[in-house]
Order: sequence, then C-alpha cells, then structure tokens
Amino acid sequence: MQIKADKICNNIDSKQIMQNHIIQQKGFHFTFNAAKCSECGGKCCYGESGYIFTSIAEIEQISAFLHIPFEDFCLRYIRKVGTRFSLIEKECNDKAKGISCVFFDEERLQCGIYAVRPKQCRTFPFWNMYKNGKGDLPQRCIGVTFHKEV
Repeated sequence: MQIKADKICNNIDSKQIMQNHIIQQKGFHFTFNAAKCSECGGKCCYGESGYIFTSIAEIEQISAFLHIPFEDFCLRYIRKVGTRFSLIEKECNDKAKGISCVFFDEERLQCGIYAVRPKQCRTFPFWNMYKNGKGDLPQRCIGVTFHKEV
C-alpha cells in the first residue's frame, strides 16, 4: 500500500521525490525512509544542546494546538536567540540522551507537538549541514541511506 506523503511527514516540497515512503531531495547524497521515524525513538529530538528555531506563525500554531495563550506560551517555552526564536530544551531523564526539546515525550519516545512541529523539525534530515558530509547523521537517523555522488 502506498502511503501519501502528508501522512508520513510534512517536509515534502516540489524539489523532493517520494516513492512509497522513500524521500530524496536534490543536492543531498542520501535518501530518507520516513517510515523509520516510528522505530528510532526520537534520536533527532535529543542529544547535544542546540537551537530549535521557530517562527512567530509556528509559535502561534503550537500555542493554539496546546490551548495555551500565545503570550503565556512564549514566556514558558520560547527563548530569544539574537533576532530569532527557539523552543527551550530540557535535560533528559536518561542522562545518556543528554538534552531534548521541551516537547519530546521521553516515555512515549515521540514528539508531543508532531502535528504542528516547527519547519526545522519537519525538514530533518534535509538540513544544509548534511549536504556535504555525513557528520553525525548516521547515528541520529536510522532512516537515512547514503549514496555515492553522481
């Protein structure tokens, strides 16, 4: 059975090719099997501290999704980074995992705001930092298969 792209993940655009649940994006030397997301335990949501950038529109969507007034949501879950905004992080209960997004549910091993997650999360693993090399991607994402440059 072929699964529609919007049912798998929301990071598909016109520059990507999706066949079943295998995604390839121009300029990247790997494919991504989005079906693996349900198996990995959220490795893209925890690890080293960093930023989970989000836009005002995304903050509005997340706060509405959680039924929290926008201003209260911002005070509780957003930090300003220069001229940008980021979701805050939390220390994982399992210290070996390090730091996670505040909305990562460690018991269920999934995103608590998946339906309205920020663009940064929707576009993983197709981040510019992974265009020219593997980096830590093989450890962070079991759905990625690297191919030789053409």
